[in-house]
Amino acid sequence: MIPSGPGPQGHRLRPWHLLPTPTGTPFTFFYAVVLAFTSYVTAHADTALVRVLHENSSTDVTHLLSAPVPVLAASALWVAGGIASPFVLGFLLVLTALERRVGGVRAAGVFLLGHVLATLATEIPVGLAVLVGHLPDSSLHRLDYGISFGVAASVGALAGLLTPWLRRALLAVFGGLLLQDLLALTDPLSNWGHLMALAIGVGTWPWVRRRSAAEATGTSG
Repeated sequence: MIPSGPGPQGHRLRPWHLLPTPTGTPFTFFYAVVLAFTSYVTAHADTALVRVLHENSSTDVTHLLSAPVPVLAASALWVAGGIASPFVLGFLLVLTALERRVGGVRAAGVFLLGHVLATLATEIPVGLAVLVGHLPDSSLHRLDYGISFGVAASVGALAGLLTPWLRRALLAVFGGLLLQDLLALTDPLSNWGHLMALAIGVGTWPWVRRRSAAEATGTSG
């Protein structure tokens, strides 16, 4: 069973460990710096320029067909909704906690896995629906960018490292919020993507648990 009290080095968790630091959680910290910069650009740059940047970073079907790797990377540099988005707080707290338990490489892997797979799982059906005439051609240029899929996958992965009651509580609360958003029908495609990303994170439990156990015992995994 994964220890739930002390951290990997046997030290008790301190309050400031909840937020990223450049030495303790470098992936989360420097990624957060990038997101802070792009959020500043979104808030203060010319509206037309921001629109162009977002459109060029969008993981819509057209961009995925022409330049899948660059656009998947670019789309993860922005926060949909800006710095006030609840996913910003989720990113800071969840990615920090995950990275402290499994290291930067695995935390980044979980985040990217959720971001990429959930994006493809939502955009490929759009392309197929346009191909058979169920959606208009304009759907191929649907604006889609942000970190939310990666954060949702990270929540799912982190849940697997918690004690059973904390795990159930986290999945129930976060999953309930995602279902509520889905039922509201504000953006069904993204809402389905969030649920799929959460499931992808849950699917990484064997991988992240091996690393967490190795960190707890002081071995490499």
